[in-house]
Amino acid sequence: MRINHLIFTLALFGLSICSMAQTTHEEPVTLTIGRQAPDFNLKGTDGKMYSLKTFSKAKVLVVIFSANHCPTAQAYEDRIIAITNDYKSKGVEVVAISSNNTQALNLAELGYTDLSDTYDEMIIRYHDKNFNFPYLFDGGDQKTALDYGPVATPHAFVFDSERKLKYEGRIDAFEKPGTGKGEDLRNAIDAVLAGGNPNPATTKVFGCSMKWSWKKEYTDQLYKKWAALPVSLDELSADGIKELIQNKGQKLRLINVWATWCGPCTMEFPDFITIDRMYRGRDFEFISLSADKHERKDKVLAFLKGQEASNKNYIFTGSDIYQLIEAVDPNWKGALPYTLLIEPGGKIVYHQQGPIDPLKLKKAIVDHPMIGRYF
Repeated sequence: MRINHLIFTLALFGLSICSMAQTTHEEPVTLTIGRQAPDFNLKGTDGKMYSLKTFSKAKVLVVIFSANHCPTAQAYEDRIIAITNDYKSKGVEVVAISSNNTQALNLAELGYTDLSDTYDEMIIRYHDKNFNFPYLFDGGDQKTALDYGPVATPHAFVFDSERKLKYEGRIDAFEKPGTGKGEDLRNAIDAVLAGGNPNPATTKVFGCSMKWSWKKEYTDQLYKKWAALPVSLDELSADGIKELIQNKGQKLRLINVWATWCGPCTMEFPDFITIDRMYRGRDFEFISLSADKHERKDKVLAFLKGQEASNKNYIFTGSDIYQLIEAVDPNWKGALPYTLLIEPGGKIVYHQQGPIDPLKLKKAIVDHPMIGRYF
């Protein structure tokens, strides 16, 4: 994640930047120009194993360290696809490697994505984007990343036919999609294909920091801070619910109507906590609305505390449950759980009666114009 957003997140939950520096680990050294490409043996999202030998016929091999979650990496995905298409016939092979340790990647760093960096989620991204290059997982021991030394995602390495490094650095200088075409990487590939040396041979890399395994302590600290946040439960009448649905605020509002006696409700509730922690640093808010009888308020609050639900929580105060149903959504048949995603002004852009599909809901949130995948 970019540094300014990480600083904001840590500050929001009381973590000091000084505590981040308390580590005995050092960043690996980036492979230098002229060095031989370190070999690897990594599993791709197609289930196959890949090594340098897999690409032995390539005149030029491009290795790009990328990540599902990173907004900068996502901004370059289409450019990598285009480069792969444009240079495939010229003997150029492109391979992407995801090396982030998912235990070191916390939920606050997933505010620009629907997917984390696990192998299974890499498979989803591979198919969602129709990647035309191998996408390899190195997030276990991170050995390949330690050998190559990427500093951020995406970070490109270009090797000649003898697998000597000719270029390492950025893909281009324009992060926002549509503003760049991968000029730096294309120029480097062209130079190597012509038998020359790229100029410049190295560039600085802007993007999300690598999530090395030893950085897990930061995630642990943040989750402890989250667990210590107060959990409250306020009362809301039918009129208050109508106002809630109108969403007169400035944030994309996710509302889940649930009850402690509803099995599917309590089973899926942790998914909402995850979603809240992913996007609460954006223009987004999660609100839970309990349909339990008012006299069960203590039990509802106890459940919410067990879930560490530090979001806004309400319980309906009326005795007529049909007033709640009509106040939430006249089109709702009444079965629990019920979930709505509401724009400022009250427009419902997503609704689901019954359990949610967490991935589908995350995509609806992150792809909404108010949120988005890029800075």
